[in-house]
Amino acid sequence: MKLTKLPLLIALPVFAAISLTGCGTVESAAKDDCTSIGWQVGTAGYNDCFKTRVRERNLDYSLPPGDQPSPSLI
Repeated sequence: MKLTKLPLLIALPVFAAISLTGCGTVESAAKDDCTSIGWQVGTAGYNDCFKTRVRERNLDYSLPPGDQPSPSLI
């Protein structure tokens, strides 16, 4: 293996790991949304807010009806 390829083989996984650390889950984002507006975790209002935000975020990230997923470039 050439020495010019070695830094690339090291840098690529490191870059991928760093770029994916910013990705959270729908549930963590919904929790952040509800706690940021003042709901206390465990209250009825928080539970309603959480369920609603999870549903909204899942709809935001889903494909429109009848739309076909496109192939990934990765």
